[in-house]
Amino acid sequence: MPPRIDRTAPETFGDGEWRELGLAVGFCELAGVVPGLLTAKDVDEWYPTLEKPPRTPPGWVFPPVWTVLFATMGVAWHLIRRDRTASPRRKRRAERTFLLQLALNALWSLVFFGRRSTLGGLVVIALLGPAIAVTIAAFARIDRRAALLLVPYLCWVAFATTLNYGLWKRNRGR
Repeated sequence: MPPRIDRTAPETFGDGEWRELGLAVGFCELAGVVPGLLTAKDVDEWYPTLEKPPRTPPGWVFPPVWTVLFATMGVAWHLIRRDRTASPRRKRRAERTFLLQLALNALWSLVFFGRRSTLGGLVVIALLGPAIAVTIAAFARIDRRAALLLVPYLCWVAFATTLNYGLWKRNRGR
């Protein structure tokens, strides 16, 4: 069994460490930016025509919230990638679940906005929530901090799921 790293000791970042962190955060941000660019017309033209459920935040709220959530995803992923105590198999499993949920996140935008499908978006987001929960569990086995960084994301997706359901229910047949 490999030795455990004392996680209470202060950690230092070298130049390579900052680069790796930046790449992880950047990759996650791209998972949000690229679908956003591909569906921008649909967000501007179609989404405003939908009847919104109560508690729908104004449109300006979504970009900063998602920017922060994608950044925290990147930091969490980086913590997993740099861990030297977990088995390679456990790390691979954790990274695969992470990348799966990230792909589902990107897919949601493409289906909901790009296909203009509230029902399709609901199906994707119904898969996304459990995928995030599985990722949190996998990350917790390696680095508790990484798992905790994903909790706000899971909470936001739970909220987004209720919004998506409300949008589907109010706009069926459109």
